[in-house]
Amino acid sequence: MTTDDLLELLRRHLPEIRASLTAAQFGGFQDSVLRLRAAGDDTRAVRGAVRQVRLALLPLPREMELRRKLDQFRSGGAAPSAVLPDTDRLAELIRLLDSVDWPALDPESAEIARAVRQRLLTAPARGPEQLTGPAAEDPAGAGLIRLSDPERGDRYPEFQFDPDTGEPRPVVQRINRMLLSDQDPWGAADWWLGGNTWLRDAPATLVGRVPDARLTEAAAALIGDGGW
Repeated sequence: MTTDDLLELLRRHLPEIRASLTAAQFGGFQDSVLRLRAAGDDTRAVRGAVRQVRLALLPLPREMELRRKLDQFRSGGAAPSAVLPDTDRLAELIRLLDSVDWPALDPESAEIARAVRQRLLTAPARGPEQLTGPAAEDPAGAGLIRLSDPERGDRYPEFQFDPDTGEPRPVVQRINRMLLSDQDPWGAADWWLGGNTWLRDAPATLVGRVPDARLTEAAAALIGDGGW
């Protein structure tokens, strides 16, 4: 899939993107597209910008068709002609982004988002009083996902911790930072707790069972390190 294919995918699904992201998240998405324009004909910068676009869309519900297509987006060692975007196509997407009005979240999208959060909050998790060491002092700095439960307060999914020591697992900390979990904890949690086509299972269930490098590769494939 080329960068132009990605731009067309974003153009066609723009109403869904608009309805499924908060204003702040949508602003981050807009910024990532502007970064793509600023990259010009620098293929390395374009790849980095494409990575940012995909990261900006991690908050999209995994159930959405667009999210599934983004998860499958790859180029590997694609030629520059496949990497560099058509300037007119990119300009059209930016024009559409600038013209977006922000209506209230439509009921269907709101229900999907609510169901995703409820599913993530059912996973085993710790409260802040159960954190120790540096993680207790600065959970975000420790690379931990923090989910806000309206009834129980802050929750830290259990898979992040070594069952013997109680300390954060280094591979989880590393991948959380790759997924920008401090900015989008729900999207990062959904990656860990949802099915993964590369790993054929939820990544959280494989921590300690498969090599750390395999988990890191799966996360890198999602966000585009070493490819799209």
